[in-house]
Amino acid sequence: MRAGATMADTVGIDSTGKRDDEWSQCLQLVAHARDREAFARLFGHFAPLIKAFALNGSALAAAHAEELVQEVMIKVWQKASAFNPHKAAASTWIYTIARNCRTDLYRRLQKFDTPINADDIWPEAESDELFAAVQQKREATRIREMLQELPHEQCQILMKVYMEGKSHSEVAEELDLPLGTVKSRVRLAMKKLQLMVER
Repeated sequence: MRAGATMADTVGIDSTGKRDDEWSQCLQLVAHARDREAFARLFGHFAPLIKAFALNGSALAAAHAEELVQEVMIKVWQKASAFNPHKAAASTWIYTIARNCRTDLYRRLQKFDTPINADDIWPEAESDELFAAVQQKREATRIREMLQELPHEQCQILMKVYMEGKSHSEVAEELDLPLGTVKSRVRLAMKKLQLMVER
């Protein structure tokens, strides 16, 4: 696993560098088959993220945030064919649409004398960080739920390696296990997680 990557990142990229995670697959199903079930999954996952992004430190009312969610997801449906899994993650692509729609919404609201700050029209980096943080928290929760389905000894080792950031050697020493056993349990656990993600 590369430095700074999450398990979800690693599982979602194939050997060619193309993203094949759940959300990239959903976007491609929408693009090529107009798959409504895949779109519903995208909506269920990203709508709360977009709403939180819209409301963070802004003058938008809840109704405007809901409007933004609807506008963004309509564009996701209409423009799914423009998504390139080789160039960006699905979340990055959708967030870019959300940011552009939010800017457009602010400009429309300005015409009706709604008090808008300059920072609302030109979002700062914190907005990007909030979107990423909310998504990361959701992914971490999902990963923890999957970990609970693993045998205890495998779950314990993965928690120490990926959640606590410890090396295989450190885990082997802490649990008084041979290094080979630790590595073997990590491999087995990762294979099981891969199956869970595909499921």
